[in-house]
Amino acid sequence: MNPFLRQLLGNGRFRFSAILMLLIVGFAIIGPLLNRRNPLFAVGGRYDPPSSKALLGTDVIGNDVFLQLMHGVGTSLEIGLIAGAVATLIGVTIGTLAGFLGGFVDEALMGLTNVIITIPTIVILILLSVAVESRSLITMGLIIGVTSWPWTARAVRAQTASLRTREHVDVARLSGAGIGSIILWEILPYMFSYIFMAFVLQLASGILNEAALSLLGLGPDNTISLGKMLQFAIQGEAVRTGAYWAFLPPTILLALISFGLLLMQSSMDEVFNPRLRRA
Repeated sequence: MNPFLRQLLGNGRFRFSAILMLLIVGFAIIGPLLNRRNPLFAVGGRYDPPSSKALLGTDVIGNDVFLQLMHGVGTSLEIGLIAGAVATLIGVTIGTLAGFLGGFVDEALMGLTNVIITIPTIVILILLSVAVESRSLITMGLIIGVTSWPWTARAVRAQTASLRTREHVDVARLSGAGIGSIILWEILPYMFSYIFMAFVLQLASGILNEAALSLLGLGPDNTISLGKMLQFAIQGEAVRTGAYWAFLPPTILLALISFGLLLMQSSMDEVFNPRLRRA
């Protein structure tokens, strides 16, 4: 077994976070298969308390909170995965080109990155979300992804600038390898663990950004997500009326997802980062 993988599996915090995330993903996948009712159909009255008919009660319009939770987790994870993949792809592409090519290309790409960083992300997210006619899961993921890549680009640029001076890169260059070949075979493989950790952070960020947009009424259309559950609870004054079952479950799941992903990233960093690695 790969020594890094063995060390990773031997890390208690990584095992705990991996099991936690597997349970949450399993809940999102298996739950809707066991209960195929539409989560947007009312099954009771306004804020009915938990009962045998609705395990976590009903929301402001009588929807089953537990059923919405199963579907909502899946929606939030899907948007987060799309956003994380898009942000990581853009950030790695820009950061790698800037770090490897240097010179004018580096200054231009990092100048663009710095300009975008200075603009509050939530402002861009709101403007893009308002501008689109339909907010499907893919559209939401793309909107969040194209606004979240700058810090990944800066971090990858620093890693690439360090790697391009290594001996194996010089050997490849002297052997006649082109820029694309060197980046693909001599740079990116050495950053794979770093890129994966960046993706995990982008995934957590994407899920939280979806929740923030949904709270502002800019969530995905014709579906339910953890953010939209919170939006319905706030609009329906669940806090004031004491209907804790309407807002606590999505809040707790959002916290668990963020905690699990950040703990996983932290434990991987402890293994892959030589400065943090234990002897």
